[in-house]
Amino acid sequence: MAKYTGPVCRFCRREGMKLFLKGERCLTDKCSIDRRNYPPGQHGQNRKGKLSEFGAQMREKQKVRRVYGMCEKPFRNLFDVAVQKRGVTSEVFFQLLELRLDNVAFRMGFAASRNEAKQFVRHNHILVNGKRVNIPSARLAVGDVVAVAEGSKKNTRFVTNADLFTKRAPLPWVDVDHTKLQGKVIAMPQRDDVQLNVKERMIVELYNK
Repeated sequence: MAKYTGPVCRFCRREGMKLFLKGERCLTDKCSIDRRNYPPGQHGQNRKGKLSEFGAQMREKQKVRRVYGMCEKPFRNLFDVAVQKRGVTSEVFFQLLELRLDNVAFRMGFAASRNEAKQFVRHNHILVNGKRVNIPSARLAVGDVVAVAEGSKKNTRFVTNADLFTKRAPLPWVDVDHTKLQGKVIAMPQRDDVQLNVKERMIVELYNK
């Protein structure tokens, strides 16, 4: 399976906004977009010109794909699932993205970034309803309980991440108890809960061509 292993800060610079791909580093003055707020590459500072309609749609799609750390094929497949469900496609699509296990673990504050959450899930540090699940893309539902495995609670990363969690805006669709390193999905996530400045309508238009 394809996996990007290069520097991720270039993604933020390419999109011209913080995507919070490196956890606590993004909150410090070491954040690359604060130091070099222009696209990466030799000619990044000289890039000018207006994007075409297709180019603008691609940029919006790439923002979302990079935020959630997904390759193109599973990202498109998830969009196709959203199309088949009842409701507004863009809203359903973001609900499916938010209910991925790696994202929920990140939203609950067990990881500093979605990439770290993926690693924790793959290394069997995360339980869903008391059972180990090592698939980051596993889809959760309302009522599911996500917790750190008992043997992993001694890991200092979870304590550090709990402190970082207090700096984020609270989410109404998860209930988290960091003393037990456990959380529960109590409602379906809404588009307003996704703190991401993106024009999702353009993604729908792009994939519906």
